[in-house]
Amino acid sequence: MELIPYLAIVAALAALALAAYYAKVVNAADPGNEVMQEIAAAIRDGAMAFLRREYRAIAFFVLALSIVVFIALPTLRPWGSLGVIMGAVFSAIAGFVGMRIATAANVRTAQAARDGAGKALPLAYRGGAVMGFTVAGLGLLGISLAYLLFVQILRVDDAFQVVATFGLGGSSIALFARIGGGIYTKAADVGADLVGKVEAGIPEDDPRNPATIADNVGDNVGDVAGMGADLFESYAGSIVAPMVLAALLFGGVDFATKQVADDFTALQTTTFLFPLLIGAIGMLASILGSFLVRGRKGKSLSSQLHFGTNVAMVITAVAGVAGAAWMFAGVEEVAEGRAYLLGVPIVLGLIVGYAIGFASEYYTSDHYPPVKKLAKQAETGHATVIIAGIAEGMISTVASVALIATAIGGSYWVGLLALPDLGIDGGLYAAALAAIGMLATTGAVVAVDAYGPISDNAGGIAEMAHLPPEVREITDSLDSLGNTPAAVAKGFAIGSAALTALALFRAFTAAVGITVIDLTAVDVIIGLFLGGVVTFAFAALTMKSVGRAAQEMILEVRRQFDEIPGLREGKEGVKAEYAKCVDISTKASLREMILPGSLAVVLPLLVGLFISEEALGGLLAGALVTGFLLAIFMANSGGAWDNAKKYIEAGNHGGKGSEAHKAAVTGDTVGDPFKDPSGPAMNILIKVMTIVALVFAPIFIA
Repeated sequence: MELIPYLAIVAALAALALAAYYAKVVNAADPGNEVMQEIAAAIRDGAMAFLRREYRAIAFFVLALSIVVFIALPTLRPWGSLGVIMGAVFSAIAGFVGMRIATAANVRTAQAARDGAGKALPLAYRGGAVMGFTVAGLGLLGISLAYLLFVQILRVDDAFQVVATFGLGGSSIALFARIGGGIYTKAADVGADLVGKVEAGIPEDDPRNPATIADNVGDNVGDVAGMGADLFESYAGSIVAPMVLAALLFGGVDFATKQVADDFTALQTTTFLFPLLIGAIGMLASILGSFLVRGRKGKSLSSQLHFGTNVAMVITAVAGVAGAAWMFAGVEEVAEGRAYLLGVPIVLGLIVGYAIGFASEYYTSDHYPPVKKLAKQAETGHATVIIAGIAEGMISTVASVALIATAIGGSYWVGLLALPDLGIDGGLYAAALAAIGMLATTGAVVAVDAYGPISDNAGGIAEMAHLPPEVREITDSLDSLGNTPAAVAKGFAIGSAALTALALFRAFTAAVGITVIDLTAVDVIIGLFLGGVVTFAFAALTMKSVGRAAQEMILEVRRQFDEIPGLREGKEGVKAEYAKCVDISTKASLREMILPGSLAVVLPLLVGLFISEEALGGLLAGALVTGFLLAIFMANSGGAWDNAKKYIEAGNHGGKGSEAHKAAVTGDTVGDPFKDPSGPAMNILIKVMTIVALVFAPIFIA
């Protein structure tokens, strides 16, 4: 059993080796003609330049955070600061590598589409798989190394809190990357849509539109790097949470001295290491599944794309139950014959995560009634499409809440059956395991999700390079396949955020010695209200940031259409000044991400220091509930507006250029900040606040 951390390291290294192999395959593919390469180079240079500038800005925040940990938490010196930096560096590397290959895969996918979808699909998937397996591989590797170093080898005081600092570092990168990338991409998207489509009446990705390069760059910085950092943080947090929870609840850490036990009992060892085993199983299953995504003739593209992920999920579910039966067999606290039950939360997590994704797809895909009805509403104008989109997003929360309640309740009940002597703590540990189940196949999930923006970019390059119409038709068909995996990925991320935050919340209360939070206590009520309002303030700040950046973009695009003769008409030899639009998005996103990102760290510290630990518990509870609901509402409203627009553009309700189309474009632009950054960043917000509370628990007690 002591070899499990090493098994996790081997699985992580195998994932990184596979990512390197797929990167080599992508780079060896044909990049197309000179015009295509020139456009791709502009996208790549803009994306990488932004990422370097963003990481430099975030580095100051991470350095400041590590210094605060060093000064404020003497028992963690110097290991807590090292953990923060490790988590941030691993997350940054994953984003950098994934972005670099995604911006190489887009043009090669466009070129491969000349030979048909069967050639283009596996190439786009492998480009996304580099991000997927780099994110998952570095996440599992970092946690395994942190556990071995801080817990097994050094046995430092507060060792499991030091492991939690790895998650804090990754969360910091994720929060700023999601916000910054989201502001960038949506500022460009809004400018390109409103001025290009509505005012100038030109197609999407038309080279005459000055914002089109910025828009394509934004697809990468928001949907590849931002999404990758998000799921790196989610994946790492889902493994860290039950490990820290087990340490605090089951005696791995002494409450009085905060020291790690000299010898671990069988219960402590298995509860610490089981999350790492599930991480290794999910990783190996994802690697196997990735080889099953091929462009076979005669089979639907959708089934081929999803086949690898589905296989990985089934293998993880079966192996998770078998692993629990093996690891927990003979543990005194586990009811006889029920060890396998601790694998059931893994299965529940997989099922519920996928179900939340399907619920999101139902409310955001044009294959189902909600989006079709929303498109119909566009016939009566801009206001009705806005009203209907908000309503669809709100009602969509019902299904997700029911599903997450099922995951929590089912896992908790199973935990009580398997660990009857431990009571509520056994149930909460099992609920934390469900979060790992949701994200165990992160490598496969991110691979398919990152495939989406690569295909989208391929279509943009095909349009700008004036490739034959059938090439654009193929890239559009590939792009449309990305809607479902994007919805599923958001379902996994949002669902796991709720479960992970719940586990971290219980770990926080254990760390500060709170047994009951009294909802009639004044300080708790104050905390609840602060927690509820912080998510709304965060959403407002990020939306206003997108609005200000988009306003700058709109004015610049209008200026170029007015001042550059022949640009609007597409006169030969006349080119838009793409670099100015890229610069606007870059500067605006870096400027605007600081305030909302800092809020998640500063507010829990202020409440814990100046009110009470109980008030901080109320803050975390309020933020968890409202943040979860807002994340689903905003993501689904934004997705519904987007696909209603695309449904009309496909020729329904008057098609492109109609009044319904103009109303739908307005809905889509309103939904842009909803679905990115405000909605997706919300799940990071609630986890960052909870992990900050856990890491800084010693100073709240003092």
